Amino acid sequence: MAKTSAYTAKIPGPDGRIAYTDEENGVWRDLYARQEPNVRKMAAPDYLAGFDKLALPADRVPQCAEVSEVLGRHTGWKVEPVPALIGFGRFYSMLASRTFPAASFIRSREDFDYIKEPDIFHEIFGHTPMLTDPRFAAFSEAIGKAGQKLEPKDYSWLIRLYWFTIEFGLTKVDGVYKSLGSGLASSPTELPHSVSGPNVIRRPFDVIDILRTPYRIDIHQPLYYVLENVDDLFKAAERDLAADIRKAQSLGLFAPLYPVEKSA
Repeated sequence: MAKTSAYTAKIPGPDGRIAYTDEENGVWRDLYARQEPNVRKMAAPDYLAGFDKLALPADRVPQCAEVSEVLGRHTGWKVEPVPALIGFGRFYSMLASRTFPAASFIRSREDFDYIKEPDIFHEIFGHTPMLTDPRFAAFSEAIGKAGQKLEPKDYSWLIRLYWFTIEFGLTKVDGVYKSLGSGLASSPTELPHSVSGPNVIRRPFDVIDILRTPYRIDIHQPLYYVLENVDDLFKAAERDLAADIRKAQSLGLFAPLYPVEKSA
């Protein structure tokens, strides 16, 4: 995860609500208008089912409390606003307690097409639809609990399994690539890049391979892992992930597919 942010967190008021400006609500409105037809076309049915359950407002930034109310009914999860960036330890602890950390700011117009760090549009539009599904919610919780058992030196190994599935995972529906990842659902440019980009590498889902794959947060991914069967993701949550990490460490990281000077 990046260590610094170009944005300042929005602080909730005494009632727990965040006062977004007209400009910020306008950014949400325009992002939603641009991305909603894209996910209808390119996202997996699993994501779209959750998206419809949430019925997010199209004209303003949703409040975490109203999203939490829907998630609570379906899976017992909630959304909690946090500063722009949090450490791995806190991230895993929140997932383990069925709490999704949501960066409270929304991107500027300058970052409209692509933002390298999570904002409220990414968190709510991208992540929370999948958290209405008990299977994906349980996988996220399992990642959190696995992370709590690790030493800090191993945090970055486990996060790759989250990155290449929950954030940037693909699946196939009737032979067509569809997005599962939240980072894809919320990005107007990376979503089509991932499912139809001619120079993109797409590899079969494999836990050990994923744990060995480095990534960068500030570029469109050159590589995506594809779940032929979404149930394979939930089986991964039942594995001994600490043992998987030890095996991946013994094999070493794959060579990065991007310039190494800005690696993450």
